[in-house]
Amino acid sequence: MTRSGDGPRRRRTGDRVRGQRGAATIELALVVPALMLVLGLLIAGGRLWYARTVVAEAGYAAARAGSLARTAAEARIAAGSAGRQSLATARLDCEQVRVKVSTAAFRVPAGRPATVTATIRCSVPLTDVVLPGLPGRIELDGTGAAALDTYRGRG
Repeated sequence: MTRSGDGPRRRRTGDRVRGQRGAATIELALVVPALMLVLGLLIAGGRLWYARTVVAEAGYAAARAGSLARTAAEARIAAGSAGRQSLATARLDCEQVRVKVSTAAFRVPAGRPATVTATIRCSVPLTDVVLPGLPGRIELDGTGAAALDTYRGRG
């Protein structure tokens, strides 16, 4: 006669756990670096988006300041100053800042619509926007436009 215990041995629950010992540690060691990489890329993308937005806003600020000036020469000075001030206020460290202002609107006679445009080009080190220690730089451009007062005298 055979007894119920004489057949093939069944594994107990404790044996099954012993066979997978360390599996959670290995899974964690594989998943955590991947999650950290994704998190780092999200942060880098957000910082790059912020830098692009700051440069675009500086272009609009420069154009607005230029449109409030009375002469083309004053517009160039005011636009350059406002654009640089906007970048400084946002604490974006540009290695080179170039402000180009189109003052052709000042040659349009009063009574006709005219627009001042300003373009800011900023060379930002990748160390500042993506990751500390990353070599290289990225060129960011921002362009803005602002209307001159149609009925104001222009010099």
